[in-house]
Amino acid sequence: MPKHETSSAELMRTWSLTTAATLGSSVRAKGILLELRARLPVSSRKSLVLEGGEIMLAMPPSEKAEFRTAAAIVSETMRDILVIKPGERHRWVSDGRLPSAGTRTVRLAGRAKQITFHVFDPRIVEDILDRGLVDEWREEDIATAMENRRKAAYKAKLTRTLKKGSKANSTSRWKPDDDAAQLNDWEKFDRDGLLR
Repeated sequence: MPKHETSSAELMRTWSLTTAATLGSSVRAKGILLELRARLPVSSRKSLVLEGGEIMLAMPPSEKAEFRTAAAIVSETMRDILVIKPGERHRWVSDGRLPSAGTRTVRLAGRAKQITFHVFDPRIVEDILDRGLVDEWREEDIATAMENRRKAAYKAKLTRTLKKGSKANSTSRWKPDDDAAQLNDWEKFDRDGLLR
């Protein structure tokens, strides 16, 4: 029996946790839940519950604005849900594959700096998980990296051959000056027999 009773008049949203995210571990699923709760305002943390393989957010209709805030997923939590690395998240957001719903700026307690991070729409995250786009994007990234390595190796080889060719040409081009070969009075030396 769930600890949180739901009624039909409540605002509700659910996210299913994949086995790739939880690695089949209920402890990891609980960790993801706690990570999500840590991002929520204190008043709405108990509204987020874990049932089976799903995380459910349920709030009364009077708290619609707070529900919208709680439903937005923060970057770090996004990483946990999609099981992606920070570098992948930055690359995919910058090239438009992972659409951002906007940014949020917060000032952490005890720090003078503000931190700005991307917020993602939960429906888009669900769609990405359902279609398995993360694996496709990783394969595309691997193929792109291999292609870039191949191009860089070819460019390096071309540069090396051009350098070798220019060095070989510069050494083989050296010949005595034509002026030195055409010395004045050369024939006189030859006539006198000095060149024999």
